[in-house]
Amino acid sequence: MKKQKLLFGLIVVILLILIGLFIAISQKTSSNSNLKIINLSEVTRSVFYSPQYVAIQKGFFEKKGIKIELTTGQGADAVMTSVLSNQVDIGFAGPEASIYVYKEGKEDHTEVFAQLTKKDGSFLVSKENTNNFKWEDLKGKTVIPGRKGGVPYMTLEYVLKKNGINPQTDLKLDDSIKFDLMAGAFASGEAEYVTLFEPTASMTELQGKGYVVASVGEASGEIPYTAYFAKKSYIEENSDTVQKFTDAVYEGQKWVKEHSAREIAEEVKGFFPDTELEMLETAIQSYKDIDAWNDTPVLTQENFERLEEVMMEAGELDEKVPYEKIVNNTYAENAIK
Repeated sequence: MKKQKLLFGLIVVILLILIGLFIAISQKTSSNSNLKIINLSEVTRSVFYSPQYVAIQKGFFEKKGIKIELTTGQGADAVMTSVLSNQVDIGFAGPEASIYVYKEGKEDHTEVFAQLTKKDGSFLVSKENTNNFKWEDLKGKTVIPGRKGGVPYMTLEYVLKKNGINPQTDLKLDDSIKFDLMAGAFASGEAEYVTLFEPTASMTELQGKGYVVASVGEASGEIPYTAYFAKKSYIEENSDTVQKFTDAVYEGQKWVKEHSAREIAEEVKGFFPDTELEMLETAIQSYKDIDAWNDTPVLTQENFERLEEVMMEAGELDEKVPYEKIVNNTYAENAIK
């Protein structure tokens, strides 16, 4: 009799646990079904974009009623193509992509509504371990800098010119390598230098295939490097969603500013499953050291015009375009109020 009572009690407990789990799962499913899905394409996967990953991981987007479907475009041109063809809602890449589209005369061109990073996120990696690197060391060498016309390429050119180096005659900039293949091409090829984002730069060094010798972002100074953009029509039709998206981005920016590289690494680890936590911490600290992240989502006119100057010096822009045609700070300014 006692055994039967014990068995009955055990069955009741198990049933209560199962019912509780069912209710919890149902509530979560119901909650998720109410979220508005935003398809977001990022230019590459890098800890350079830690504020974004923190905002996703910490649930800042979900608190605003948004579920992010994140894809990686591997290049600003690919991201922009996805936005213009309505394959994704929002793109995340350099603002130069929106300038190029505007210059093409498209009526429904893209607008930048939130800036995430304010410095170049690439690091110069050398095949030789150079203790006292000087930019003049690049003379006569081959460098893999990314796609011509992209911000990484143009920012490197800008730094070279600042240091008295002619990008056309003093060295070879090999722009034939696709962005996601640059590290491999450097390791197996003859180029003496390559520009890489983190954690790829640190991983290349850890594997003994190169040595990080300089930060391009530290050398170039502030420039609106990576930002969120969407077609004008999407922003107009989804104004409330764009505002909530920007609010969540700002929460991510504030969080990384207030927390250590270790704490950030622990939050973004899921986005870099093949990278050790200590490596992520080191890479994130590299970006903290150069103050790479924007404090707010606002893209100022001063910094936008500096980007245009860099593009004009690189021969990629023949005249400046109106700031207000490319940048829509309405949502960023509302976010920080």
